[in-house]
Amino acid sequence: MTLAQVDEWNGATRVRFDDAGRRNSLALDTVEQLREILVRDSDRVLVLGSTAKIVFSAGADITVDDATRAKISDLLYECYELMVSRRGLVVAVVEGSAVGGGSQLASAADIRVLGARARFKWVGAGHGLVVGAWILPSLLGRSTALDLAMCSDWVEADDAVRIGLASAVQRDPWAHTESLLKRFAGLDPQAVAGFKNLANSPDLLQRLAAERRTNATWGGQAPAKP
Repeated sequence: MTLAQVDEWNGATRVRFDDAGRRNSLALDTVEQLREILVRDSDRVLVLGSTAKIVFSAGADITVDDATRAKISDLLYECYELMVSRRGLVVAVVEGSAVGGGSQLASAADIRVLGARARFKWVGAGHGLVVGAWILPSLLGRSTALDLAMCSDWVEADDAVRIGLASAVQRDPWAHTESLLKRFAGLDPQAVAGFKNLANSPDLLQRLAAERRTNATWGGQAPAKP
């Protein structure tokens, strides 16, 4: 069963993760569905969110066997690349927690709309993974990126705005997103695609590819403590 709701919403394609009982952990079929949508509707605005306010996504499902987990991780990296390189804008509506692959999806979006209970955590180094190195320096600067990735502390909504992850905390994130979509409808698609292309320097995509290769060999367990 695919655990995402997909609909047409205010002229955009909307994908909402719908497995709150498992904190929207991303199963293989969910990630495959997201990839298909990113490819199929590459010129349209895509809105990512959740049907539950308490959680955006806890990232890849790590309860599956090693081969499936590795495939989910690799497909997620493909989704990140599609998100930053596709012509259409991607908006992530984050009302709850975004962890690991969830925080990566939010980071890969062009615009993040935050609710008051939005919070982020980039976990990786403590589990033997490199997470966020491809995008966080570009978004937030090298020092802040290292702080978030090495300490893996929660970043609450107000702090996310302070460090530049979003422009503001919205009282009603979905209503604000609806107003954004109305404004986007008047934009020139060629200009949008051109801006995205220039903003995505080759260095960013090279870092994404390197992080994807590094994490492809992860065995699913944190390294032994010295």
